[in-house]
Amino acid sequence: MTASLTDTRSAEHYARAIAYLPGGVNSPVRAMRSIGRDPIFVDRAEGAELIDVDHNRYVDWVCSWGPLIHGHAHPEIVAAVCDAAQRGTTFGAPTAAEVDLAEEVCRRLPSVQMLRMTSSGTEASMSAIRLARAATGRTKLLKFAGAYHGHVDGLLADAGSGLATQGIPSSPGVPAGVAADTIVIPWNDPAALDEALARHEVAAILAEPYPANMGLVLPAAGFLELLRERADAAGALLVFDEVISGFRVGPGGAQGLAGVIPDLTIMGKVIGGGLPAAAYGGARELMRRIAPEGDVYQAGTLSGNPLAVAAGLTSLALLQGEQPYVKLAATTAALAEGLRDAAAAAGYEGVRIATAPGLLTVFFSAGPVTDYDGARACDLDAYAAWCRGLLARGVYAPASQFEAWFPSLAHTPEHVARTVAAATAAFAEIGA
Repeated sequence: MTASLTDTRSAEHYARAIAYLPGGVNSPVRAMRSIGRDPIFVDRAEGAELIDVDHNRYVDWVCSWGPLIHGHAHPEIVAAVCDAAQRGTTFGAPTAAEVDLAEEVCRRLPSVQMLRMTSSGTEASMSAIRLARAATGRTKLLKFAGAYHGHVDGLLADAGSGLATQGIPSSPGVPAGVAADTIVIPWNDPAALDEALARHEVAAILAEPYPANMGLVLPAAGFLELLRERADAAGALLVFDEVISGFRVGPGGAQGLAGVIPDLTIMGKVIGGGLPAAAYGGARELMRRIAPEGDVYQAGTLSGNPLAVAAGLTSLALLQGEQPYVKLAATTAALAEGLRDAAAAAGYEGVRIATAPGLLTVFFSAGPVTDYDGARACDLDAYAAWCRGLLARGVYAPASQFEAWFPSLAHTPEHVARTVAAATAAFAEIGA
């Protein structure tokens, strides 16, 4: 694809949308404002490709921001959802499939013996925090600058992802007293961790083990182990937010790869197979504090929705064994190598690429990015221009320096080659 792509109908839809939806979208990063253009309106998708309302086709490296590890409209997932829908879309009562999904998750994630399903990652985060506070009798939380754990009051300070894109350090409407219970420190900073824990009694250390909402910023060697050690010493719970990394970077998530077991795990995205679903879980003793078995209240009308459960079960079934992850890692590595070669071919030196299986970020930075300050110091204007160049050539990349790319099992070597060719031209364009 070349810059001849049109967006006439997308522009018409956006003109209507801004009259009825704040900013014309239902989630901020979709607006594409950080790269200086209006959003693309999607008509349909198949495999690793999107088709917009103007009939332009794109290689999709966003994949709905992570749930679509098998690509769009996987036939087995679609069939499972259709079959479930024919039997009823929601019951507000237990189903056997919910138990099947819970058993499957507990089998795969080292830390989870029991779980509670929700409809969104934000709900799961909020509920896990409530449980941690109840279990410890403490109120304060420790989180890391640039980490995003949903739009929960008190957790929006120094959050990444869509919030970082807007340049908003915290959101109006969050009570000062609530925000005061959140301690924010830099990622990968042992000294700041020790200082914070010496000054505050915290209910939980809340972390993305593989942070991906300031772009992908991997933990330094030994840092996750340090979090586990310091949480135990402080009498706090260690809570891993694996909404993005869970079932994506490996069969046991980031905790399985690192061998670091948290007290609570927050899950989402892949667990719903492309439908709204999330969960939080941990040891039985802890999870039995949740109502109706215990005294910590949490409820949801659509929790364990049968369509989402059917999609999630099928998605996990397609991830049996190591082979899917070997393939996903190979695709991610090929994409990363190709993008490095593309920058080199164009003589563009200010790029660093971070990867984990199924995750990637192209940082427009002269040096390594190890924390949120490093991510914010990237050349955002250059990233925006490069991303516009990719879109003009039929490659749909995250419209934010602070979001990860999401390779899927539907991406082929041909998709990687198309992306590298577009990236090479886009690098040359911005370096001219």
